[in-house]
Amino acid sequence: MSTPADEVFALLTDTSRLPEWNTRIRRVLEPARRPLAPGAEWVVQMQVSGVRWPSRSTAVTYDPAQRVFEHTSRSDDGNPASALWCWRVTPTPGQRSRVEVSWHVAPRTFWRRALFGKLRRHQMGDEVPVSLRALGALAQDSVTAS
Repeated sequence: MSTPADEVFALLTDTSRLPEWNTRIRRVLEPARRPLAPGAEWVVQMQVSGVRWPSRSTAVTYDPAQRVFEHTSRSDDGNPASALWCWRVTPTPGQRSRVEVSWHVAPRTFWRRALFGKLRRHQMGDEVPVSLRALGALAQDSVTAS
């Protein structure tokens, strides 16, 4: 991304702005309290394949100095499935940055593992690059507007 790493990290961790770049988040239902810290929670409304549901996230690691952010997410529908998301923003030459993201989904019921989990992993492989491009464009717009 052609934006400094600290600015990208700040945008990435601003939970109130998630719908601006995450293609599956429709809106923020409950924003995280600021300043963001481990244990902070927020709730968003997800939409995938026409289905909407609330998803609750909890910050696990928030380290602005190292630009590392980890959080868990789970639906608020009583299903015990969860995902761990790990984000790392690294400065690169020329006031640019690289964003790395990984996730581990842990579906807990048979049907979620057998059907939904496989389908969702495939969808996320397509969705995450789109969201990262949108994050880059938003970060660039934020720098231009400053």
